[in-house]
This record gives sequence, C-alpha cells and structure tokens, in this order.
Amino acid sequence: MAEIQIFNDVASLARAAAEAIVAAAQPRIEARGQFNLGLSGGRTPEPLYHTLASPALCGQVNWTRVRVYFADERAVSPTHPESTYRLVRETLIDAVRIPPVNVHRMKGDYPDLEAAVEEYEAHLTGPLDVLVLGVGEDGHTASIFPGSPLVDERTRRVALVTDAPKPPPRRLTVTGLVLREAHRVMVLATGTEKSAAVARALEGDVEPRELPARLLRNREWYLDPGAAARLERVG
Repeated sequence: MAEIQIFNDVASLARAAAEAIVAAAQPRIEARGQFNLGLSGGRTPEPLYHTLASPALCGQVNWTRVRVYFADERAVSPTHPESTYRLVRETLIDAVRIPPVNVHRMKGDYPDLEAAVEEYEAHLTGPLDVLVLGVGEDGHTASIFPGSPLVDERTRRVALVTDAPKPPPRRLTVTGLVLREAHRVMVLATGTEKSAAVARALEGDVEPRELPARLLRNREWYLDPGAAARLERVG
C-alpha cells in the first residue's frame, strides 16, 4: 500500500518532504558515512530544495557526506534554463555547499550521449537511499514515458531516451531498476492537471508500461488537494 499524505498547500508539502529527507539522512551518514540522494527537476520539487536549504533545516544534515544523483536530465548544457542540474545547483547544492566531487551530474551536453550513459552507470552502482520523483500529466516519471521498455529494465540503471514525447526528445534517465531498488521513493505531485495520472497510478487497473508512475504505487506520495482530487479512497 502506498503511503499517501495530502497537504493544504505547496509550502507544507515541501516542508514535510524536506523533514523526511533530513530524518533519513543522518542515520545513513552515521552508519555508512554517506547518504545517496536522487533528485528530479521540474516545478514541483523546487520548493522542496529551497526548504532543505533553509536556515531551519540545512544545519541538521552533514552535507559534505551527501552524494547527489539525478533521476533524469535533458540533452542541454548545465547552464540551460531547462537543466535539472542547474535547478538543483541553484536551489540546493550551492546553498548548502555540497562538495562538487559529491555531485554526480548527468552530462546531457555530451556530444556522445551513449558515452554519458556509460559514465553515469559507473557512478550509480547501487540503490539510492532516497529518490525524489514527480509525475507528469501523462503518467511519466523521471524520463520514462508511457510505452517505454525502460519500465521493465532489470540490468541497466541508466539509459538514453531519443524520442521523448515532450521536448527536448533526447534525454538521459534512470530506469525502472533504479525506481524499484531505491530504499525510499518520495513522489511529489501538485495541481489538478496531475490528478488523473495520480489516480490511475494509485488506484487504476493499469500496467506500468502504459503508465510508468504505476511502478511507484507502493511508495510515499506527497500530494496537494488538486493532485489528490480524483482519488476514491481519500475523496
């Protein structure tokens, strides 16, 4: 069963998600010396990153022991407005001073994106401690879109996407293997435009290949009232 939490506004959602990450980080750091955190881009998680970097929370994590990974990246430069790396760097990485050596950027600006995939797989060698994901209106998550065979991937953790249905078509993404093996996955969704995809992912009779967010059905969901509007069990 999914753990579904519904918040009155984006700020309270971001605060709860940030507090959950903080609570998960220190025990891992104390036990293993590092915390492996996978992050996504987009409008929904941005308030989470600002909240993690806020004075109230940033001092509760030893950020020098946090390793940052990415769920996906567009084939753009790291300074491009659409870059996931740029978003996370500006809202979190620079603010809490995560050492550059701890930040594993997906190099979507590489001329040879297959080489970028192989390079990233050399870094992402095991399960993430926490993976933050969003959900698209079409039910995609990371850059795994409806119909993608990456839902069923059991060997590779990173893949190249050349035909994404929303621009840009070329992207790097983690695969279904990463989603399944992560110790914790936190799914953030806000807005009524996401409500149909959220309801189908959590309650619909649908296969993951048709709706990739279905892979996340038994994970932690952080929703606002708009995104939760079509859920029967909480309606």
